[in-house]
Amino acid sequence: MEEHPIQGLMTTAMENLKDMVEVNTIIGDPVESPDGSMIIPVSKVGFGFAAGGSEFGASASQGDSEAALPFGGGSGGGVSITPVAFLVVSKNGIKMVHLDQHTHIYEKMLHSAPQVVEKIQQILKETSNKNKQASKKKDEKEEGNESQSHYDI
Repeated sequence: MEEHPIQGLMTTAMENLKDMVEVNTIIGDPVESPDGSMIIPVSKVGFGFAAGGSEFGASASQGDSEAALPFGGGSGGGVSITPVAFLVVSKNGIKMVHLDQHTHIYEKMLHSAPQVVEKIQQILKETSNKNKQASKKKDEKEEGNESQSHYDI
C-alpha cells in the first residue's frame, strides 16, 4: 500500500522537533564561575506540532477514475524553552536558585515537613498531658467531696 502524503508531512515535522529537543536543552551546559562554582541552567521545554491536509475530488472532465487525486497539506511545529532555575554547585554544597518564587513552594513544603510533624506531635502530647491533669484534679475533687459527706452527719 502506498504511503499517504500526510505521513511524510508528519514524519518531517517530528524529526525536526526531535532534533531541537534534547537533554541539553532542559539541563543546560554547566558554566564555571571565577570562585570555582558550577552553575547549571534548568529549563522547562514545551513543544507541539500540527499537520493536516485534504484530497480534492476529481473533476468530471478527467474521465480516468483511477487517477490519483490532488493533495494539499501542510505541517508546522514549535518549541518553547523557558528557564526556570539554576543549580549552583559550590564547595558549600548544592543550591537551587529558582527564577519564579512560586515554583519552589513544593520544595519548601518538603523541607519543612519534619518540623511540622514535630510541632503537631508536641501539641498533641501537651494536650494529652493537660487532659490527664484535668482528669486527676477532677478525681481528687470528687474524693474530697465524698470524705466531707462522711463527716457531715
